[in-house]
Amino acid sequence: MPAYVVMIRDRLNDAGEMAAYAALAVKARGEKPARRLAFYGEHDAVEGPDPDGVAILEFDDLDAARAWYHSPAYQEALQHRLAGAEYRVILVDGAR
Repeated sequence: MPAYVVMIRDRLNDAGEMAAYAALAVKARGEKPARRLAFYGEHDAVEGPDPDGVAILEFDDLDAARAWYHSPAYQEALQHRLAGAEYRVILVDGAR
């Protein structure tokens, strides 16, 4: 069953760090292929605070999503994201 990584950017702090993150994150996705379902496009926050941006990635299953997130390649990229922005990231199983 598919699983999803929902990345909610609440605040951008350092564009340079985010550029470094983006370059490394692309390489990390190559190790654990994911499908981009939504990627920082126009959004409408109908409840709660309006985020700066939202990305949704689809993986084959929750184990694959976890493996991608915890992979050495993504953990290297993550250090730049943590320095560059404030995010909430959720890994969620698809509907049964």
